[in-house]
Amino acid sequence: MVLKGRVWKFGDGVSTDDIIPGRFFHLRSNLPELAKHTLEDLRPQFVPEVKSGDFVVGGENFGQGSSREHAAQVLKSKGVNAVLAKSFARIFFRNAINVGLAAIICDTDEIDEGDELEINLEKGIITNLSKKRDLTFTPLPRVMACILSDGGLVAHIKKQGEFKLD
Repeated sequence: MVLKGRVWKFGDGVSTDDIIPGRFFHLRSNLPELAKHTLEDLRPQFVPEVKSGDFVVGGENFGQGSSREHAAQVLKSKGVNAVLAKSFARIFFRNAINVGLAAIICDTDEIDEGDELEINLEKGIITNLSKKRDLTFTPLPRVMACILSDGGLVAHIKKQGEFKLD
């Protein structure tokens, strides 16, 4: 699976409240309306300017805070292909995979706002097309890659008829 897109760069400690501010909790049953507020406190222009296939890149502990699966869901619904970060809060990482959003642990220091990336999930290679430089990461375990390929955990179970490891 190869992903290609443009980078939106954020720093360390992006929380689920940064992704979806708690003041919009009442919209959690209306994902399209909730998604209109994705990252609005950190980057007001994110929702109007994000394009399908773009990447969100963070630093340490991306997705920290509450365990809202909506944080991963709204990123996915806005067309974000993957989130790349030095580290993830565990619950955000699992929620991302479960909704079909790739979460890639890698060194993000060499990736800048607006860079164009091509990511080969199977080989663990990020090609920074803007800088003509490759970065590597540990590919996701096969079961997670399969869940992503199927479009998320629910889609995986519907497709497979059960939870399958391969």
